[in-house]
Amino acid sequence: MEVERVQAIVSSSLTEDNIPTEFIRPEDEQPAITTFHGPIPDIPVIDFSDPDQDNIIRLIAKASRDWGIFQVVNHGIPLDLIQTLQLVGKQFFNLPPEEKEVYAKPPSAHTIEGYGSKVGEDVNGKKNWSDHLFHRIWPASCINHQFWPKNPPSYRAVNEEYAQEVRKVVNKLFKRLSIGLGLEADVLKEGAGGEEIEYLMKINYYPPCPRPDLTLGVASHTDLSAMTVLVPNEVPGLQVFKDDHWIDAKYIPGALIVHIGDQIEF
Repeated sequence: MEVERVQAIVSSSLTEDNIPTEFIRPEDEQPAITTFHGPIPDIPVIDFSDPDQDNIIRLIAKASRDWGIFQVVNHGIPLDLIQTLQLVGKQFFNLPPEEKEVYAKPPSAHTIEGYGSKVGEDVNGKKNWSDHLFHRIWPASCINHQFWPKNPPSYRAVNEEYAQEVRKVVNKLFKRLSIGLGLEADVLKEGAGGEEIEYLMKINYYPPCPRPDLTLGVASHTDLSAMTVLVPNEVPGLQVFKDDHWIDAKYIPGALIVHIGDQIEF
């Protein structure tokens, strides 16, 4: 079965003020209606360069408990690597459709890896306004390069370098969160798999939308992971549900957004 990509829909059939009905969310999910615009505190920002390690531990524990999400600055991943990671992702999605489809998730496969779109509709019969590329980046024994694009040529090297750098950050997060919970430093990491923790790269592509007030790139959700590390860009859209309000996540250049996943939450 041929799957129609959202990117293809954008380039072929949209008018300036129209999107297909299967993408129009119910009113109680439409961003123009649900986004809170009143005074509300920003998502916590934690500076990893703070020499007071006990303070970092306290801040991580508090943000995880009160918000379930926080931003990290001065985390140690070079800014140029983050920018290059974002660039190769954009370059992949700018490829002709037939080149991207080489990496498509096989329709009958049970894997989550590959280039694709969420085919199924949600409980309201609606679809997400996004395409994605999904593959494992660690450990080496779990990597299937079938789903790693050969074009752009630097894609593989950039992802391999990022995998090493993000693992360092996550190790610090696991350690500090464990201590903040009153546990031994290695408890959360070992509980999540130790050195064999699986790291998955997901690049979400949100094509330009003529009616962003009516649709969602990704519907409201929690993450099944132990922890999600987001690399945002300057395009707004990420929202957090806090105190019964949907609030916009402030963009901080170079920051990472850390979301505590279901495996730790529960």
